[in-house]
Amino acid sequence: MTTTIVVIVILVLALSGVAAAFMTRSRRSALSADTPVDGTAGRLLAPVAEFHVKGPDALVSFDVPIPAGGADEVLSNLLVREAVEVVREKRHTLPITEVQRVVALGRSGADWVEVGSVGLDTPGELPPPMAPILLPHASHAGFDAFDAMEKLGDMPTQAPGLADASVGETLAPIASELRFPAQVDAGLRAQGLDPEDAAPGDVVLGLMRLTGYTVTAGSKDGTSIATRGGQRVYVRTVDHAPSDHPELDESIVRSFVVEFVESGCDRGLLVTEKFCPFEVYERERREPRVRFITRERFQHFVDALALG
Repeated sequence: MTTTIVVIVILVLALSGVAAAFMTRSRRSALSADTPVDGTAGRLLAPVAEFHVKGPDALVSFDVPIPAGGADEVLSNLLVREAVEVVREKRHTLPITEVQRVVALGRSGADWVEVGSVGLDTPGELPPPMAPILLPHASHAGFDAFDAMEKLGDMPTQAPGLADASVGETLAPIASELRFPAQVDAGLRAQGLDPEDAAPGDVVLGLMRLTGYTVTAGSKDGTSIATRGGQRVYVRTVDHAPSDHPELDESIVRSFVVEFVESGCDRGLLVTEKFCPFEVYERERREPRVRFITRERFQHFVDALALG
């Protein structure tokens, strides 16, 4: 009887180990396809395009845009460490006993370029996991994007030069006007985004993922739901076409507030590279759960999430 119980316990433990390994491998696949950041705020799962073992080298190619001048130290270290984790997972299915170096590559136009590497002291023996947290403040359980904006101070309330704007004016891409700290730049690139020309909505969602939010698609085009710590944020993106007026239409302001209330979310965020109409300030005063990230407020939002 005792022997039977021991055998059963051993089988249960063995099956649990197999299930845990399977879930770990499946987790990377699922997150890479949807949200390339896990719940620890900053642990990136950069999209893997290719993996090869060539001689003594394990080559991991990430679908990550590399700046024209090459990867800086932050991006290089991030991708090299992530490459080690990819190899760690591949060892379950591929022999790596002869591997002496792990090499990380990224995209530069149509080409693959090496961004960094790490040598192994003993062939096939990987260093311990060292997942970098790019934004340490965001790893705190109480971090909140809206609170971060409030702590940074009042958002800009005027749109410089708006009085001279006219229908049909072409606005330069907002990304060309933004300044990203190295950690944020690397974090966005590791999600497959190029901060130099990414769409405003993609930048905002990328920043939220980087600070620990899980992002899923909303029920309408241009909407998403960002969740962290049980709090849900309704995010709507409003694009700017060359023929559009450069100021956000007030009817969109009103419809967004209605959508937010109907969504049942805790907070609401509208993102656009258009300028801010006066009605926004009144709406935010009457409904403090919503914020409008317009052109003149965009850098404030970036700084708030980057600095905490």
